[in-house]
Amino acid sequence: MRPDTPADHIAEAERLLRTATQYPEDNEPLLLQAAAHLELAGDRERASSLYDRLLASGADNPLLVKALQAANLWEYGHEAEARALITGIRTAAPTDPGPWEIIAETLESHDELEASHDSFTTAITLLLTPGDDDVPYDTQSLLTGRHRVRRMLGRPHDEWDALADKVHTAHASISLDELHDPNRLWALGSDNPAELRAEIARLRSELGSYRSALSRPFPVAVLHWPEPELTELLAAYPGLTSEYPTHAAHLADIETSLRELASTGTANLGIVTSTVPSYEAFAASEQSSPANADLLPQYATTLAARGRALPWPPAKTAPCWCGSGTAYRDCHGVSRI
Repeated sequence: MRPDTPADHIAEAERLLRTATQYPEDNEPLLLQAAAHLELAGDRERASSLYDRLLASGADNPLLVKALQAANLWEYGHEAEARALITGIRTAAPTDPGPWEIIAETLESHDELEASHDSFTTAITLLLTPGDDDVPYDTQSLLTGRHRVRRMLGRPHDEWDALADKVHTAHASISLDELHDPNRLWALGSDNPAELRAEIARLRSELGSYRSALSRPFPVAVLHWPEPELTELLAAYPGLTSEYPTHAAHLADIETSLRELASTGTANLGIVTSTVPSYEAFAASEQSSPANADLLPQYATTLAARGRALPWPPAKTAPCWCGSGTAYRDCHGVSRI
């Protein structure tokens, strides 16, 4: 059951903090989840202390943490500090869509629509290629957010809005123009049954999208073994060679599996990088042998639930997920879906 009350959110935050102590290698994603629950519980000052703690300890993704801190600070009266953090993030121009989405939505929620529009547009221009309809899952919300803000500003459709509509209608029957119509609120007070039915249909469409996102709190993830780790794994457990005949075959299988999932409409896909000590610890916790191949998908799911998954596919110009250092399009991204 998902937390619904402040007490539930506090309890979940405490559980995540205990888990972070148990799995220090996953400290950052677990503390971020705990901070989110503290915010939902209204304990924003304690959430802020967790963000400060992450930044002081050298966060892996400091711009994301700063964006979350900015959103949180603004909500409990520290607007000047929040604005300073947002300005710093925009200047840094991250290639990760997460910080952009958070600061743009923060500005939007405080009626800073022009600044929000500018943040969404800057992010999309930085992360996407005009004319390319292949939009990574974690970037789609930037298109949707920009479309929503432009509707509130009364801006005409442009190329990015058209792409946002295309991406949205691939998963829903009601267009973004309808969902983001500023006049929708008027329909809620209408006495016209036809208008009310249309509004109910729109709300059901939105609810369906939210339920879809909530039903998958972490990505459908596959395991990636870096070559040294795979060599160590197979030396210790040669029975797993049938799963991983070679490292090259393993990398190819990851890409093939993810593309097949994407082709069936599965969204929010990810890759989790595994290590032999972590896998052995997981096997011990399951009272099983690491040689048991049935543990591998369970291990992937566990890592994803602890926030270890990287979204797939990455942007074409981003470094490939395999760790080669080459751009994805030049490594495993040829003929992407």
